Amino acid sequence: MSTYSQQETLQKLPIPDLEQTCANYLNVLKPLQTEHEHEQTKIAVEKFLNNGTGKYLDSELHQYAKGRPSYIEQFWYDAYLNYDSPVVLNLNPFFLLEDDPFTNESSAVNPQVKRATSLVMSSLKFIQALKNETLSIDTLKNNKPLCMYQYTKLFGASRIPTEEGCMMQSDPSSNHIIVMSKSQLYWFDVLDSENNLILSEAELNVNFQSIIHDSIHTPSEDIAKSSFGVLTTENRRIWANIRKHLMKDNPTNHEVLSLIDSALFVLCFDDIVINDLSELSTNMLCGLSILDNGIQVGTCTNRWYDKLQIIVTKNAKAGINFEHTGVDGHTVLRFVSDIYTDSILSFAHSINNNAPSLWDATSTTKLEDEDLITVPRKLEWELTPDLSLALRFGETRLSDLINQNEFRHLEFRDYGSTQIKKMKYSPDAFVQMAFQATYYALYGKVECTYEPAMTKQFYHGRTEAIRTVSQESNLFVRKFFDSTISIQKKLDYLADACNKHSAQTRMCSAGQGVDRHLYALFCIWKRYLQDCDTKQDDIQEPQPQSQEESTELSRDDTIIAQHNSHDDDDSTTVVGGANHNNLNKDDDILKQIPDIFADPGWDKLNNTIISTSNCGNPSLRLFGFGPVSANGFGIGYILKDDSISICASSKHRQTQRFLVTLNSYLLEIQSIWKQANRMEKLKQELQKSVQLGIAKGLEAQLGKKKQEEEEAAKAKAEQAKTADPQQGDANGDANGTDDNNKENGGGDGETPSHLSTLLGGYGYFDMGEEDIKSRGQSPEPPFLNRGNSGFSIREIGKKLRLSEY
Repeated sequence: MSTYSQQETLQKLPIPDLEQTCANYLNVLKPLQTEHEHEQTKIAVEKFLNNGTGKYLDSELHQYAKGRPSYIEQFWYDAYLNYDSPVVLNLNPFFLLEDDPFTNESSAVNPQVKRATSLVMSSLKFIQALKNETLSIDTLKNNKPLCMYQYTKLFGASRIPTEEGCMMQSDPSSNHIIVMSKSQLYWFDVLDSENNLILSEAELNVNFQSIIHDSIHTPSEDIAKSSFGVLTTENRRIWANIRKHLMKDNPTNHEVLSLIDSALFVLCFDDIVINDLSELSTNMLCGLSILDNGIQVGTCTNRWYDKLQIIVTKNAKAGINFEHTGVDGHTVLRFVSDIYTDSILSFAHSINNNAPSLWDATSTTKLEDEDLITVPRKLEWELTPDLSLALRFGETRLSDLINQNEFRHLEFRDYGSTQIKKMKYSPDAFVQMAFQATYYALYGKVECTYEPAMTKQFYHGRTEAIRTVSQESNLFVRKFFDSTISIQKKLDYLADACNKHSAQTRMCSAGQGVDRHLYALFCIWKRYLQDCDTKQDDIQEPQPQSQEESTELSRDDTIIAQHNSHDDDDSTTVVGGANHNNLNKDDDILKQIPDIFADPGWDKLNNTIISTSNCGNPSLRLFGFGPVSANGFGIGYILKDDSISICASSKHRQTQRFLVTLNSYLLEIQSIWKQANRMEKLKQELQKSVQLGIAKGLEAQLGKKKQEEEEAAKAKAEQAKTADPQQGDANGDANGTDDNNKENGGGDGETPSHLSTLLGGYGYFDMGEEDIKSRGQSPEPPFLNRGNSGFSIREIGKKLRLSEY
């Protein structure tokens, strides 16, 4: 079956019913707002629905969506491609692969080259299958096909900065790769025009060895002067200006850029040994800033962030860093899983030729009449004084950016999804509630939380925003830390919260969420304003793509951010050009910010403090990304059968303490579940004994056990109030637990240290229904109220937070 054979059978992403979206909008905001704030939002929503603005914009959205693959797609690209801040730490996520079990660091073979060769060879097989359209179709568990469109934007793709915003460029004929080592760039061909692999594994190995050998002799001073990858970490307008004004008139530099832009992917050899997982996470996400006598020698300059990157350290630790505009985590995860699996199967195949393979037989016969470059060639830039200055200050700004963020990891090994299912909870919902409880334990309030739901079952589907915070989750975190609540009631509150989250997830996965629909309506309103600024018969044509800004490709392979009210397509839809009779007032009402978007509730929903994403499988060790707000956390997590891996980031907001507290919560919830389970078993035994007429002894036993449990709970509460804080080493990791702290059915009457850690050395508490809710963007105590402040039209133009991983 062809890779794209099911595309035409997929339904388009539905546009939800407007009134239902508004009702859901109020539902997701209610647990985040005070009663007064929520009443104001309800008034704004009613005005939006009743004055005709909402119905008009929704009607225009339906008209706009006709003939387009997705009603949100172009708006999505606009939000990403018009983003001016550096993509590193803001947009690009990372995957850290599990170690290759067949690559031994102490072996005579260079482990870095061996791992890289294996991964590149597997990647080329994947690309060959994709180009030949023999790659199997992604499916859900029920075998329902998923959209495969994103794979066309994974390889040979590049984010190109221009003065009018970025564009996503894809070269379907790409057949070469870029290799970076010591910040130097090299290239060579790997496929012929018929997608045959033209190099064997041994030949790839030789090429990589020669590149490393050549680059290793580059003096530190010369590395700093030629670290052109640093430019991709700059503000996008600065990077666009450099490309246009410092490179367009230079044929050498323009040719170098064209080769990089059109490459299948970038392979980065890092000349460093790293074993610490937190440090590895930093290295895969943004590189390390390391100074040698004031000279930058870290891995942070050995990157090209506008493209897909495969990164391999000296001790064979491997990761992926990818540009996120055109692809989501699920798509890259399929790629990473396949190449990791193939590297294992390739080893098996070296032992047994009958070993299974992921793909059809790979062709390695190259065409003799093609002029292919199979020996590595170094990309030589022409360094001008202006370019030298751009590199110099680009590197110092990058180093600042890296040092403004911190990354920590937690590998929780006491249990995983298998045990959570035995506890009768959805594993994903269970972990989401753990994040809520952890934040509440530290700050006594809840904040806007984001989790993406995949919508690839729809044509050109991406994600929808799951809003984790609910009335049920608020009640759970409050009651969990209330000493007067029984353990069974705490578990019941957790079950209600998890069920609510699961229902929200199902709704979003079905394309019936809140965020995408409302954001599309907002974009339609912005286009209406733009239309008002031009005459109806004076429609601006999109500017042609300039040769000096990108490689020449067909329009179908290039995604351009829209800066006027009309798309770069053949549609004649004019937003704002229809009959406005469905408005109760004159058109001036549309020249004002619609009430729903002017209300502070819209800003609150789009100011994500806890941005999370569940993306992983056994091929991954860690997954992560940077925080999406200045005072927020970025949390990537992987649920495995017997463990939970978490990578957390923030701008130095006690990230390690967050993970230590999270670890303690996970142990405590397991402990009380075991206690409740024991009590339930005793009750069942009592009921059975009553039927047999021998209940007296067991009834006394149950009464004694219940008394012991109550005394133990009181002891915990009292001891927790006086216990010393145990926050752990802020520079260490949050992994593992003392064996003496594990609950294995005993320990009655004792206070486990993980409970004291969870409570921060303080006692139980309940902030109440109102004080639990955040009052602003800073982490101030919940009892210090701040007045609400509005925002400008310019600010509202940035309301799609770039957290959809």
